[in-house]
Amino acid sequence: MNFITQNWILILVALASGAMLFLPALQGARSSLTAAAAVQRINREKGVLIDVRDATEYAAGHARGAKHVPAAEIDTRLPQVVKNKATPIIVMCATGSRAGKAVAQIKKLGYTHVDAISGGLKGWRTAELPVEKSA
Repeated sequence: MNFITQNWILILVALASGAMLFLPALQGARSSLTAAAAVQRINREKGVLIDVRDATEYAAGHARGAKHVPAAEIDTRLPQVVKNKATPIIVMCATGSRAGKAVAQIKKLGYTHVDAISGGLKGWRTAELPVEKSA
Protein backbone atom coordinates (compact mmCIF):
# COMPACT_ATOMS: atom_id res chain seq x y z
CA MET A 1 0.00 0.00 0.00
CA ASN A 2 2.89 2.31 0.72
CA PHE A 3 4.13 1.84 -2.88
CA ILE A 4 0.81 3.04 -4.30
CA THR A 5 0.66 6.18 -2.19
CA GLN A 6 4.26 7.12 -2.96
CA ASN A 7 4.05 6.40 -6.71
CA TRP A 8 0.50 7.39 -7.60
CA ILE A 9 1.70 9.69 -10.39
CA LEU A 10 3.66 6.89 -12.08
CA ILE A 11 0.67 4.56 -11.82
CA LEU A 12 -1.61 7.24 -13.28
CA VAL A 13 0.78 7.81 -16.20
CA ALA A 14 1.00 4.06 -16.86
CA LEU A 15 -2.78 3.71 -16.90
CA ALA A 16 -3.22 6.75 -19.15
CA SER A 17 -0.62 5.54 -21.65
CA GLY A 18 -2.20 2.09 -21.71
CA ALA A 19 -5.60 3.63 -22.38
CA MET A 20 -4.16 5.67 -25.27
CA LEU A 21 -2.74 2.51 -26.82
CA PHE A 22 -6.14 0.82 -26.83
CA LEU A 23 -8.23 3.88 -27.69
CA PRO A 24 -8.09 3.36 -31.49
CA ALA A 25 -9.27 -0.24 -31.10
CA LEU A 26 -12.12 0.84 -28.85
CA GLN A 27 -13.21 3.54 -31.29
CA GLY A 28 -13.16 1.19 -34.27
CA ALA A 29 -10.08 2.73 -35.85
CA ARG A 30 -10.43 3.89 -39.41
CA SER A 31 -8.35 1.82 -41.71
CA SER A 32 -6.25 3.24 -44.46
CA LEU A 33 -4.48 1.75 -47.44
CA THR A 34 -1.35 2.71 -49.26
CA ALA A 35 -1.88 3.74 -52.86
CA ALA A 36 -0.36 0.43 -54.04
CA ALA A 37 -2.68 -1.58 -51.77
CA ALA A 38 -5.63 0.42 -53.09
CA VAL A 39 -4.72 -0.46 -56.68
CA GLN A 40 -4.53 -4.13 -55.71
CA ARG A 41 -7.96 -3.94 -54.08
CA ILE A 42 -9.39 -2.24 -57.17
CA ASN A 43 -7.91 -4.87 -59.50
CA ARG A 44 -8.36 -8.03 -57.43
CA GLU A 45 -11.62 -7.31 -55.61
CA LYS A 46 -13.29 -4.99 -58.13
CA GLY A 47 -13.08 -2.12 -55.65
CA VAL A 48 -14.50 1.29 -56.52
CA LEU A 49 -12.36 4.38 -56.03
CA ILE A 50 -14.41 7.33 -54.77
CA ASP A 51 -12.99 10.87 -54.81
CA VAL A 52 -14.73 13.02 -52.20
CA ARG A 53 -13.12 16.38 -53.07
CA ASP A 54 -15.16 19.26 -54.47
CA ALA A 55 -15.77 19.66 -58.21
CA THR A 56 -12.96 22.18 -58.78
CA GLU A 57 -10.35 19.99 -57.11
CA TYR A 58 -11.58 16.91 -58.97
CA ALA A 59 -11.47 18.69 -62.36
CA ALA A 60 -7.90 19.89 -61.71
CA GLY A 61 -6.70 16.31 -61.43
CA HIS A 62 -7.90 12.99 -60.07
CA ALA A 63 -6.84 9.36 -59.99
CA ARG A 64 -7.64 7.58 -63.23
CA GLY A 65 -10.92 5.72 -62.87
CA ALA A 66 -12.03 7.54 -59.72
CA LYS A 67 -15.72 8.27 -59.41
CA HIS A 68 -16.57 11.75 -58.13
CA VAL A 69 -18.88 11.88 -55.12
CA PRO A 70 -18.31 15.11 -53.15
CA ALA A 71 -18.23 14.64 -49.38
CA ALA A 72 -21.32 16.83 -48.95
CA GLU A 73 -23.30 14.58 -51.32
CA ILE A 74 -22.27 11.12 -50.10
CA ASP A 75 -25.66 10.29 -48.57
CA THR A 76 -27.54 10.98 -51.80
CA ARG A 77 -25.09 10.15 -54.60
CA LEU A 78 -23.09 7.17 -53.33
CA PRO A 79 -26.04 4.72 -53.43
CA GLN A 80 -26.44 5.62 -57.13
CA VAL A 81 -22.74 5.06 -57.88
CA VAL A 82 -22.21 1.91 -55.78
CA LYS A 83 -25.39 -0.11 -55.49
CA ASN A 84 -23.97 -3.25 -53.81
CA LYS A 85 -23.08 -2.50 -50.19
CA ALA A 86 -20.57 -5.38 -50.12
CA THR A 87 -18.47 -3.82 -52.90
CA PRO A 88 -15.06 -2.67 -51.63
CA ILE A 89 -14.91 1.13 -51.59
CA ILE A 90 -11.66 3.08 -51.49
CA VAL A 91 -12.05 6.74 -50.53
CA MET A 92 -9.68 9.48 -51.65
CA CYS A 93 -9.35 13.19 -50.96
CA ALA A 94 -6.41 15.59 -51.38
CA THR A 95 -4.28 14.51 -48.40
CA GLY A 96 -6.32 11.94 -46.50
CA SER A 97 -7.98 14.10 -43.86
CA ARG A 98 -11.46 14.34 -45.43
CA ALA A 99 -11.37 10.71 -46.51
CA GLY A 100 -11.33 9.49 -42.91
CA LYS A 101 -14.54 11.36 -42.16
CA ALA A 102 -16.08 10.11 -45.40
CA VAL A 103 -15.24 6.49 -44.48
CA ALA A 104 -17.26 6.84 -41.27
CA GLN A 105 -20.14 8.45 -43.17
CA ILE A 106 -20.13 5.68 -45.80
CA LYS A 107 -20.11 2.96 -43.15
CA LYS A 108 -23.19 4.58 -41.57
CA LEU A 109 -24.93 4.04 -44.91
CA GLY A 110 -24.37 0.30 -44.51
CA TYR A 111 -21.34 -0.28 -46.73
CA THR A 112 -19.15 -2.90 -45.09
CA HIS A 113 -15.78 -2.81 -46.85
CA VAL A 114 -14.60 0.83 -46.83
CA ASP A 115 -11.05 2.18 -46.53
CA ALA A 116 -9.28 5.48 -47.18
CA ILE A 117 -6.07 5.96 -49.13
CA SER A 118 -3.40 7.25 -46.77
CA GLY A 119 -2.02 10.49 -48.11
CA GLY A 120 -4.93 10.94 -50.54
CA LEU A 121 -4.17 12.16 -54.06
CA LYS A 122 -0.81 13.39 -52.84
CA GLY A 123 0.10 9.82 -51.83
CA TRP A 124 -1.28 8.55 -55.14
CA ARG A 125 0.98 10.94 -57.05
CA THR A 126 3.97 10.07 -54.86
CA ALA A 127 3.44 6.42 -55.82
CA GLU A 128 3.55 7.62 -59.46
CA LEU A 129 0.10 6.29 -60.27
CA PRO A 130 -1.92 7.74 -63.16
CA VAL A 131 -3.75 11.04 -62.72
CA GLU A 132 -6.07 12.61 -65.27
CA LYS A 133 -7.89 15.92 -65.61
CA SER A 134 -11.56 16.39 -66.43
CA ALA A 135 -12.28 17.84 -69.84
